Amino acid sequence: MAKIDVDQISALIQKQIENYKEDVRLESVGRVLSVADGIANVYGLSQAILGELVELPNNVKGLVFNLEQYSVGVILFGRTELIKEGDYVRSTKKIFEVPVGDALLGRVIDPLGNPLDLKGTIVSEKMLPVERMAKSIMDRDFINEPLHTGIKVIDALVPIGKGQRELIIGDRQTGKTTIAIDTILNQRDKNVICVYVAIGQKDSSIANLVKLLQIKDALHYTVVVNASAAKESTLLYLAPYSGASIAEYFMEKGKDVLIIYDDLSKHAVAYRELSLLMKRPSGREAYPGDVFYLHSRLLERAGKLSKKLGGGSITALPIVETQAGDISAYIPTNIISITDGQLYLENKLFYQGIRPAISAGLSVSRVGGAAQWKAMKQVAGTLRIALASYRELESFVQFGSDLDQASKKRLDRGRKTVEILKQDVHELISMESQIVTFYALENGFMDDLNLKQLNNMIDEIQQGLSLNAIGRQLKEALSRDKEIKDRELLEQFIHHVRRFV
Repeated sequence: MAKIDVDQISALIQKQIENYKEDVRLESVGRVLSVADGIANVYGLSQAILGELVELPNNVKGLVFNLEQYSVGVILFGRTELIKEGDYVRSTKKIFEVPVGDALLGRVIDPLGNPLDLKGTIVSEKMLPVERMAKSIMDRDFINEPLHTGIKVIDALVPIGKGQRELIIGDRQTGKTTIAIDTILNQRDKNVICVYVAIGQKDSSIANLVKLLQIKDALHYTVVVNASAAKESTLLYLAPYSGASIAEYFMEKGKDVLIIYDDLSKHAVAYRELSLLMKRPSGREAYPGDVFYLHSRLLERAGKLSKKLGGGSITALPIVETQAGDISAYIPTNIISITDGQLYLENKLFYQGIRPAISAGLSVSRVGGAAQWKAMKQVAGTLRIALASYRELESFVQFGSDLDQASKKRLDRGRKTVEILKQDVHELISMESQIVTFYALENGFMDDLNLKQLNNMIDEIQQGLSLNAIGRQLKEALSRDKEIKDRELLEQFIHHVRRFV
């Protein structure tokens, strides 16, 4: 009979105890009671929190959207058709997160961070929650830097500052998206990151947009977040929050970011659909009572950070579609009250051929003026009043009244102002060129020109600032000083340009 080595057995047991790893986990698990329209009603998950990420079979993820006494409403992302009654739902104790980082630049992604552009997987630097608290007042700084759009009527009359929220509002097919895209194109070589969030757009429209950004060499500094019209309301609801988190990553690194939400009307409709499916009580126009909070918590995330936090900024350009020009409808009035101004596009102007069809009377920028170049204020300070005066005089002339010489001159100046403010699609004008043009108009250098000569002179100013020695000197001075210090040099350049008209 073999002798038992007690010490050896004791040492072996001791070693096993030391190497023992506890393999017990406490999990909060629920069961799917019903599933339809991308929404699951889940029994259990008593510890669930609003906005929490939950995991279901077949790699389907969900977001806790509704908390009730005995059940939880979960909106689903992924292959929702694979989820059936009785499936287990596991809570993660994590808020729903989206990948962020430099790897997203130049890519087209869905609101979950999955690539849609066939360029391979995205290796993100980190994950950020889609819902984040907006920065406090003490963490913010004054808006004192302009964000140039390259669009004359905006840069002169309704300027936008870095960190501002400026609403683009108007009926369908009036050029809202075009203004947003032109603003992205104008940020090339200006060290501004752009995030374009497409909510409920056609896939063909997004394909054309990406192709345009590639042609114009603007894709490398742009992230496109696409929740197309073919997708479930759950993805349309999530898209702007994902875009805001991506923008915040760059802002917190001290960079300036431009984010476009195209458009928040469709976002509100998607949220209404989800809320009604969740049997939430409906209010005005069947929207749930918290539809204001839906957009206020999103748009408050834009702003300019203090120098202590890096001085980065997010400039938000939300887009809202109106019906028959009604800006007093529920969603438009909500968003107007949240933003720092609006660009109102008018049907009447659009069909008259005045494009971009921005109404100078109904458009306003509440903070951008503080960031505008002093030179632009010097030359365009009275432009809005002059335009309003021209519109009034023009309507008076329709009655066939005889006008005195001063009124005729005012009418002619007004027509030329309208002509100068016209701009073709994707035709971007530098700030220096705009200043010289408005100076020439304001000081009577264009009074003796007809409309054809006027357009020739505008083209000559643009070319002269790059090709002519005096023009290059003037451009450098305006870019450096941001104000008109040498009027003699400016007028010398205008006289030079007039010789070629």
